[in-house]
Amino acid sequence: MTRVLLFNKPYGVLSQFTDKGNAGSARRTLSEYIDAPGVYAAGRLDQDSEGLLILTDDGQLQHRIANPANKMPKTYWAQVEGIPDETALQRLRDGVDLSDGPTAPADARALPGPDNLWPRDPPIRYRKSVADSWIELTITEGRNRQVRRMTAAVGHPTLRLIRVRIGEWDLGCLQPGEWRDVPPPQKPSQRSRGRLRH
Repeated sequence: MTRVLLFNKPYGVLSQFTDKGNAGSARRTLSEYIDAPGVYAAGRLDQDSEGLLILTDDGQLQHRIANPANKMPKTYWAQVEGIPDETALQRLRDGVDLSDGPTAPADARALPGPDNLWPRDPPIRYRKSVADSWIELTITEGRNRQVRRMTAAVGHPTLRLIRVRIGEWDLGCLQPGEWRDVPPPQKPSQRSRGRLRH
């Protein structure tokens, strides 16, 4: 049976079970938190980003989640420098020009400071002279460091980035370093049959 895990990846942890970088480095990996043989990350989350990472032992599901061609929506909470106005948010919605071309349209909205959010370790660097705020951004692409590059392009560099949703899965109440099993998604054919029942 297909296994699907939801994991709240802490800041500073790689989205893989082994560190294939420099031999002398001591970067933290998934193996520090997850003891579930045969599962692998479906997609990735940068080392300096936090939040939802899905792991599965199903290669087809892994491909469906990770392949940008499938346009699976991914929602992020970004703490940014400054307070984006409606013009900046609309630019994010319309798509912004990056070095590798324009981004696809996205959903973007201002977000009140999230309640009961865990503290980041280490904390972000606060600057008394520069306000910060939160936005929620949903994208359907998977370019390298895309959200960070998008917010920087509209004049609001990202200070902290948390992925809270991928497709039908969300972070829920998972705290950093926690994971849980969830039921695998139904196959498309099963969903179709379900709709035809009366």
